[in-house]
Amino acid sequence: MTKSLSHLASNGSASQSALEPLASIEYALLKKLCKREHKVALGEDCQTASYSKLDVHIGPAWREHIRGQIVLDFGCGYGNEMIQLAKAGARKVYGIEISENQLREARQRLAYADVTDRCCLLNEAPPETVDCIFSFDSFEHFEDPAEILQKMRSFLNPGGRVFISFGPTWFHPLGGHAFSAFPWAHVLLCESALVRWRNLYYPGTSVGFNQSGLNRMTIKRFLALCDESGFHVENREIVPIRKLAPLHNRLSREWTTSVVRAVLRK
Repeated sequence: MTKSLSHLASNGSASQSALEPLASIEYALLKKLCKREHKVALGEDCQTASYSKLDVHIGPAWREHIRGQIVLDFGCGYGNEMIQLAKAGARKVYGIEISENQLREARQRLAYADVTDRCCLLNEAPPETVDCIFSFDSFEHFEDPAEILQKMRSFLNPGGRVFISFGPTWFHPLGGHAFSAFPWAHVLLCESALVRWRNLYYPGTSVGFNQSGLNRMTIKRFLALCDESGFHVENREIVPIRKLAPLHNRLSREWTTSVVRAVLRK
């Protein structure tokens, strides 16, 4: 057995070594052909207060679910949706976020919007159970999404709902996020080449997809997570990329989907 494992380890090292020249060539081409206009600054804000993920991803019906309710925005970012939830009539709005930069900006936005009496920012579990949870653009980033679903379930009152919307998924043309030098680059090129290219333009030093917060979430994996979560699945929607909609079907959807949405009930 020891001999067999040593042989496998040796072959793995050899394969990795064989990829190094290819990765160097790919990096050189990326550096030359895929230049960005500027380096993204640490904490640079790519969100605007005028953009409503609630309206775009759920539609106006979200207001009916939150009036007089205790609500949680799981992965609240800069707090834009928290402000909307509070102003639309939620009794209490909690926001969970692990990024200190985003929490700092969210505090300022909540204060400017004069909703701090109804909103509370957290980096851990809320102090009470809630009636409704929203999660936007986060499920492709969670290190352990199955565990996150169980946490959400524990935070909810009986009959409470989780509204999830996220994208791009892994096989989307830009599913590599910051590693998307061009469409599907993250599945066509060596990870090490893309890591070196990404580090030219984004803050921090990445060492790989996972360490940079990409869990390679596919549609198939997300649907399975929902089925295994213990929630009742009320609705699931797989929204095609507009320009690829004619090609979108059950066989091609991993490659042609823009956004995945789900409503789960405890």
